[in-house]
Amino acid sequence: MHRNARLTPLSRELLVRRILEHGWPVPVAAASMGVSRATAYKWLARYQEAGRAGLVDRPSRPARSPRALAAAVTVRVLAERQQRREGPHRLAARLGLARSTVYRILRRHGESRLRDRDRCTRQIVRYERDRPGELLHLDVKKLGRIPDGGGHRMHGRATAPRGRGLGYDYLHVAVDDHSRLAFVQVYPDERTTTCAAFLRDAVAFFATHGVTVERVLTDNARAYTTGRPFPAALAACGIQHRRTRPYRPQTNGKAERFNRTLLDEWAYQQLYSSNTDRLAALPGWLHEYNYHRSHTALGGRPPASRVNNLGGHYT
Repeated sequence: MHRNARLTPLSRELLVRRILEHGWPVPVAAASMGVSRATAYKWLARYQEAGRAGLVDRPSRPARSPRALAAAVTVRVLAERQQRREGPHRLAARLGLARSTVYRILRRHGESRLRDRDRCTRQIVRYERDRPGELLHLDVKKLGRIPDGGGHRMHGRATAPRGRGLGYDYLHVAVDDHSRLAFVQVYPDERTTTCAAFLRDAVAFFATHGVTVERVLTDNARAYTTGRPFPAALAACGIQHRRTRPYRPQTNGKAERFNRTLLDEWAYQQLYSSNTDRLAALPGWLHEYNYHRSHTALGGRPPASRVNNLGGHYT
């Protein structure tokens, strides 16, 4: 039933009862319900044919589809997708089908994005923890600094000021698995003492949102696996440490995906005339991401909608 339909199944039954039980003329009953006589005759005929079941909307799918795609073609497309991990363009050329046909098949079966599949097993990998704080993804993103006056993105590589010797900013990132609430700090390095300091700040940030961090997931970088400061910080906060499997960065996929969003929507979203200007824009962007930006995996809601508003940030 479409949103502008005048009659629901209950009102259709009322229409029919007025005609059959109360003896209303069809034109009068139709006018009382705000529909045409043809519509009234239609529901009357369906009721006489099938009773109350006839007053329910029928599926719009046709009984016959002589030009429908053969099931064997769908099976073949999905098999080639799983085996070769190619996109619609290459699969269409390989199978002799239209690109739109291949894409429609992939989308219908939830295979439209290659990143949803595990590279080794070819199986679809999606998971989400049940509550905020159950698992926190940690990662570090290395980002080259911008020279004063703008870099090659603003001036082109031939005429851009030389940025050699400026070094890098290290973006330490924490993303909650359940809510996708994110915390970011910029440091000049990624040493274990720095990672420990970031962990303590991240725990404090999530605590202001009513979230108690239970576990953290990191890759196998030396900053997380060697030295004493980071394990000591974990022990002091009562947090368990989980590591990704070697050569499997997709295990920490939520942090990896957030890093890409961070670069696309903040670091490279506009041209900055200096590194200071870019860093100054980070807090505003992060606030927008956490409290206002819609998130597809959360049904269009922002990450903060899944945590308590103890800090009063929902403005």
